[in-house]
Amino acid sequence: MNNSLAFYQELGMALSLLVLGTFVLAGMVKGMIGLGLPTIAMGLLGLAMAPTQAAALLIIPATLTNLWQLAFGGHLPSLLKRLWPMLLAIVLGTLGGCLWLSIDGGHWVVRGLGAALLLYALSGLLLPTLRLAPAHEAWLAPLCGLITGVITSVTGVFVIPAVPYLQALGLNKDQLVQALGLSFSVSTLALAAGLLWRGALGGAELGASLLALAPALLGMWLGQWLRQRISAVLFRRVFFIGLGLLGAHLLISG
Repeated sequence: MNNSLAFYQELGMALSLLVLGTFVLAGMVKGMIGLGLPTIAMGLLGLAMAPTQAAALLIIPATLTNLWQLAFGGHLPSLLKRLWPMLLAIVLGTLGGCLWLSIDGGHWVVRGLGAALLLYALSGLLLPTLRLAPAHEAWLAPLCGLITGVITSVTGVFVIPAVPYLQALGLNKDQLVQALGLSFSVSTLALAAGLLWRGALGGAELGASLLALAPALLGMWLGQWLRQRISAVLFRRVFFIGLGLLGAHLLISG
Protein backbone atom coordinates (compact mmCIF):
# COMPACT_ATOMS: atom_id res chain seq x y z
CA MET A 1 0.00 0.00 0.00
CA ASN A 2 2.84 2.39 0.82
CA ASN A 3 4.40 1.69 -2.58
CA SER A 4 1.03 2.39 -4.21
CA LEU A 5 0.65 5.72 -2.42
CA ALA A 6 4.24 6.58 -3.29
CA PHE A 7 3.43 5.91 -6.94
CA TYR A 8 0.61 8.45 -6.86
CA GLN A 9 2.67 10.91 -4.80
CA GLU A 10 5.32 10.74 -7.50
CA LEU A 11 2.68 11.44 -10.14
CA GLY A 12 1.47 14.51 -8.25
CA MET A 13 -2.01 15.71 -7.36
CA ALA A 14 -3.06 16.80 -10.86
CA LEU A 15 -2.05 13.54 -12.54
CA SER A 16 -3.53 11.45 -9.73
CA LEU A 17 -6.88 13.22 -10.18
CA LEU A 18 -6.59 12.63 -13.93
CA VAL A 19 -6.08 8.91 -13.28
CA LEU A 20 -9.11 8.68 -10.98
CA GLY A 21 -11.34 10.68 -13.33
CA THR A 22 -10.18 8.69 -16.33
CA PHE A 23 -11.09 5.37 -14.75
CA VAL A 24 -14.52 6.66 -13.68
CA LEU A 25 -15.16 7.75 -17.28
CA ALA A 26 -13.68 4.56 -18.77
CA GLY A 27 -15.74 2.39 -16.41
CA MET A 28 -18.84 4.36 -17.30
CA VAL A 29 -18.32 3.69 -21.00
CA LYS A 30 -17.78 -0.01 -20.32
CA GLY A 31 -20.92 -0.12 -18.19
CA MET A 32 -22.86 1.45 -21.06
CA ILE A 33 -21.68 -0.56 -24.07
CA GLY A 34 -19.60 -3.45 -22.71
CA LEU A 35 -16.21 -2.24 -23.91
CA GLY A 36 -13.97 0.81 -23.96
CA LEU A 37 -12.24 0.78 -20.56
CA PRO A 38 -8.64 0.24 -21.76
CA THR A 39 -9.28 2.29 -24.89
CA ILE A 40 -10.43 5.35 -22.96
CA ALA A 41 -7.81 4.85 -20.24
CA MET A 42 -4.89 4.58 -22.67
CA GLY A 43 -6.18 7.46 -24.77
CA LEU A 44 -6.61 9.96 -21.94
CA LEU A 45 -3.67 8.88 -19.79
CA GLY A 46 -1.49 8.84 -22.91
CA LEU A 47 -1.93 12.62 -23.04
CA ALA A 48 -0.03 13.06 -19.78
CA MET A 49 2.18 10.04 -19.03
CA ALA A 50 4.33 7.38 -20.63
CA PRO A 51 2.38 4.57 -22.35
CA THR A 52 4.05 1.97 -20.11
CA GLN A 53 2.75 3.75 -17.00
CA ALA A 54 -0.75 4.02 -18.47
CA ALA A 55 -0.75 0.35 -19.50
CA ALA A 56 0.40 -0.77 -16.04
CA LEU A 57 -2.38 1.21 -14.35
CA LEU A 58 -5.13 -0.43 -16.39
CA ILE A 59 -4.08 -4.06 -15.76
CA ILE A 60 -6.18 -4.81 -12.65
CA PRO A 61 -9.29 -2.72 -13.51
CA ALA A 62 -9.34 -4.16 -17.04
CA THR A 63 -8.72 -7.74 -15.91
CA LEU A 64 -11.36 -7.83 -13.18
CA THR A 65 -14.05 -5.99 -15.13
CA ASN A 66 -13.43 -8.24 -18.16
CA LEU A 67 -13.56 -11.39 -16.04
CA TRP A 68 -16.84 -10.14 -14.54
CA GLN A 69 -18.18 -9.60 -18.07
CA LEU A 70 -16.90 -13.03 -19.12
CA ALA A 71 -18.50 -14.86 -16.20
CA PHE A 72 -22.12 -14.30 -17.22
CA GLY A 73 -23.89 -15.67 -20.27
CA GLY A 74 -23.44 -19.43 -20.20
CA HIS A 75 -21.69 -19.62 -23.56
CA LEU A 76 -18.08 -19.93 -22.43
CA PRO A 77 -17.42 -23.57 -23.55
CA SER A 78 -18.77 -22.99 -27.06
CA LEU A 79 -16.97 -19.66 -27.39
CA LEU A 80 -13.66 -21.18 -26.31
CA LYS A 81 -14.09 -23.95 -28.88
CA ARG A 82 -14.81 -21.43 -31.62
CA LEU A 83 -12.41 -18.64 -30.70
CA TRP A 84 -9.30 -20.46 -29.43
CA PRO A 85 -7.28 -19.87 -32.66
CA MET A 86 -7.80 -16.10 -32.33
CA LEU A 87 -7.09 -16.14 -28.58
CA LEU A 88 -3.87 -18.12 -29.01
CA ALA A 89 -2.74 -15.75 -31.77
CA ILE A 90 -3.49 -12.75 -29.50
CA VAL A 91 -1.16 -14.18 -26.85
CA LEU A 92 1.59 -14.92 -29.37
CA GLY A 93 1.24 -11.53 -31.05
CA THR A 94 1.26 -9.63 -27.75
CA LEU A 95 4.25 -11.46 -26.28
CA GLY A 96 6.14 -11.30 -29.56
CA GLY A 97 5.38 -7.60 -29.90
CA CYS A 98 6.53 -6.92 -26.32
CA LEU A 99 9.76 -8.77 -27.12
CA TRP A 100 10.55 -7.10 -30.44
CA LEU A 101 8.70 -3.77 -30.47
CA SER A 102 7.82 -2.64 -26.92
CA ILE A 103 5.19 -0.19 -25.72
CA ASP A 104 7.92 2.23 -24.54
CA GLY A 105 9.25 2.86 -28.03
CA GLY A 106 8.91 6.66 -27.94
CA HIS A 107 6.73 9.21 -29.75
CA TRP A 108 5.82 6.77 -32.51
CA VAL A 109 4.02 4.65 -29.91
CA VAL A 110 1.80 7.61 -28.95
CA ARG A 111 1.06 8.19 -32.63
CA GLY A 112 0.36 4.48 -33.03
CA LEU A 113 -2.11 4.69 -30.16
CA GLY A 114 -3.76 7.69 -31.82
CA ALA A 115 -4.00 5.84 -35.14
CA ALA A 116 -5.54 2.77 -33.46
CA LEU A 117 -8.15 4.92 -31.68
CA LEU A 118 -8.96 6.86 -34.86
CA LEU A 119 -9.35 3.71 -36.95
CA TYR A 120 -11.58 2.15 -34.32
CA ALA A 121 -13.74 5.28 -34.15
CA LEU A 122 -14.07 5.53 -37.93
CA SER A 123 -14.99 1.86 -38.22
CA GLY A 124 -17.68 2.30 -35.57
CA LEU A 125 -19.09 5.43 -37.25
CA LEU A 126 -18.83 4.58 -40.94
CA LEU A 127 -18.68 0.85 -41.54
CA PRO A 128 -21.79 -1.31 -41.64
CA THR A 129 -21.90 -4.43 -39.50
CA LEU A 130 -20.21 -7.12 -41.58
CA ARG A 131 -21.11 -10.80 -41.67
CA LEU A 132 -18.34 -13.35 -41.96
CA ALA A 133 -18.90 -16.69 -43.67
CA PRO A 134 -17.91 -19.58 -41.36
CA ALA A 135 -15.57 -20.94 -44.04
CA HIS A 136 -13.28 -17.91 -43.59
CA GLU A 137 -12.90 -18.24 -39.83
CA ALA A 138 -10.11 -20.83 -40.05
CA TRP A 139 -7.61 -18.37 -41.56
CA LEU A 140 -9.07 -15.02 -40.51
CA ALA A 141 -9.31 -15.80 -36.77
CA PRO A 142 -5.55 -16.31 -36.20
CA LEU A 143 -4.72 -13.39 -38.50
CA CYS A 144 -6.99 -11.01 -36.58
CA GLY A 145 -5.65 -12.36 -33.30
CA LEU A 146 -2.03 -11.87 -34.33
CA ILE A 147 -2.63 -8.30 -35.53
CA THR A 148 -4.61 -7.50 -32.37
CA GLY A 149 -1.76 -8.85 -30.23
CA VAL A 150 0.88 -6.77 -31.99
CA ILE A 151 -1.23 -3.61 -31.71
CA THR A 152 -1.83 -4.41 -28.03
CA SER A 153 1.91 -4.75 -27.39
CA VAL A 154 2.74 -1.30 -28.76
CA THR A 155 -0.35 0.73 -27.81
CA GLY A 156 -2.10 -1.05 -24.92
CA VAL A 157 -5.33 -0.99 -26.96
CA PHE A 158 -6.80 -4.37 -27.92
CA VAL A 159 -9.95 -3.57 -29.88
CA ILE A 160 -8.57 -3.54 -33.45
CA PRO A 161 -9.29 -5.77 -35.33
CA ALA A 162 -10.67 -8.12 -32.65
CA VAL A 163 -13.92 -6.23 -32.01
CA PRO A 164 -14.97 -5.86 -35.69
CA TYR A 165 -14.09 -9.53 -36.21
CA LEU A 166 -16.24 -10.68 -33.28
CA GLN A 167 -19.10 -8.41 -34.38
CA ALA A 168 -18.97 -10.04 -37.84
CA LEU A 169 -19.50 -13.58 -36.49
CA GLY A 170 -23.26 -13.16 -36.14
CA LEU A 171 -23.30 -13.85 -32.40
CA ASN A 172 -26.38 -12.93 -30.41
CA LYS A 173 -26.16 -10.10 -27.86
CA ASP A 174 -25.27 -12.27 -24.87
CA GLN A 175 -22.72 -14.30 -26.85
CA LEU A 176 -21.07 -11.13 -28.18
CA VAL A 177 -20.76 -9.53 -24.73
CA GLN A 178 -19.21 -12.73 -23.36
CA ALA A 179 -16.92 -13.10 -26.40
CA LEU A 180 -15.68 -9.53 -25.93
CA GLY A 181 -14.99 -10.26 -22.26
CA LEU A 182 -13.06 -13.39 -23.24
CA SER A 183 -10.97 -11.61 -25.88
CA PHE A 184 -10.22 -8.65 -23.62
CA SER A 185 -9.31 -10.89 -20.67
CA VAL A 186 -6.78 -12.81 -22.76
CA SER A 187 -5.35 -9.58 -24.18
CA THR A 188 -5.03 -7.95 -20.76
CA LEU A 189 -3.29 -10.96 -19.21
CA ALA A 190 -0.93 -11.28 -22.19
CA LEU A 191 -0.09 -7.55 -21.94
CA ALA A 192 0.51 -7.92 -18.20
CA ALA A 193 2.91 -10.83 -18.88
CA GLY A 194 4.76 -8.73 -21.46
CA LEU A 195 5.06 -5.73 -19.15
CA LEU A 196 6.21 -7.99 -16.32
CA TRP A 197 8.87 -9.56 -18.53
CA ARG A 198 10.15 -6.09 -19.49
CA GLY A 199 10.25 -4.96 -15.85
CA ALA A 200 7.50 -2.37 -16.31
CA LEU A 201 5.02 -4.04 -13.95
CA GLY A 202 6.24 -4.33 -10.36
CA GLY A 203 4.64 -4.19 -6.95
CA ALA A 204 4.20 -0.41 -6.97
CA GLU A 205 2.49 -0.45 -10.38
CA LEU A 206 0.20 -3.33 -9.40
CA GLY A 207 -0.72 -1.59 -6.16
CA ALA A 208 -1.48 1.64 -8.02
CA SER A 209 -3.55 -0.35 -10.52
CA LEU A 210 -5.50 -1.95 -7.66
CA LEU A 211 -6.36 1.51 -6.30
CA ALA A 212 -7.68 2.43 -9.76
CA LEU A 213 -10.19 -0.43 -9.53
CA ALA A 214 -12.57 1.47 -7.23
CA PRO A 215 -13.21 4.41 -9.61
CA ALA A 216 -13.52 1.95 -12.52
CA LEU A 217 -16.21 -0.02 -10.68
CA LEU A 218 -17.97 3.21 -9.72
CA GLY A 219 -17.93 4.22 -13.37
CA MET A 220 -19.35 0.83 -14.45
CA TRP A 221 -22.22 1.23 -11.98
CA LEU A 222 -22.94 4.73 -13.31
CA GLY A 223 -22.76 3.46 -16.89
CA GLN A 224 -25.24 0.66 -16.21
CA TRP A 225 -27.55 3.19 -14.55
CA LEU A 226 -27.30 5.55 -17.53
CA ARG A 227 -27.82 2.71 -20.03
CA GLN A 228 -31.41 2.43 -18.83
CA ARG A 229 -32.05 6.14 -19.38
CA ILE A 230 -30.50 7.25 -22.68
CA SER A 231 -30.43 5.89 -26.21
CA ALA A 232 -27.63 3.38 -26.73
CA VAL A 233 -27.40 4.43 -30.40
CA LEU A 234 -26.87 8.09 -29.45
CA PHE A 235 -24.32 7.17 -26.81
CA ARG A 236 -22.32 4.98 -29.23
CA ARG A 237 -22.24 7.82 -31.78
CA VAL A 238 -21.00 10.36 -29.21
CA PHE A 239 -18.51 7.80 -27.90
CA PHE A 240 -17.00 7.15 -31.33
CA ILE A 241 -16.85 10.85 -32.25
CA GLY A 242 -15.06 11.69 -28.98
CA LEU A 243 -12.72 8.74 -29.42
CA GLY A 244 -11.93 9.81 -32.98
CA LEU A 245 -11.07 13.36 -31.87
CA LEU A 246 -8.83 12.00 -29.11
CA GLY A 247 -7.11 9.63 -31.53
CA ALA A 248 -6.57 12.41 -34.07
CA HIS A 249 -5.02 14.62 -31.38
CA LEU A 250 -2.61 11.88 -30.30
CA LEU A 251 -1.76 11.05 -33.92
CA ILE A 252 -0.96 14.66 -34.78
CA SER A 253 0.75 15.76 -31.57
CA GLY A 254 2.60 12.53 -30.79
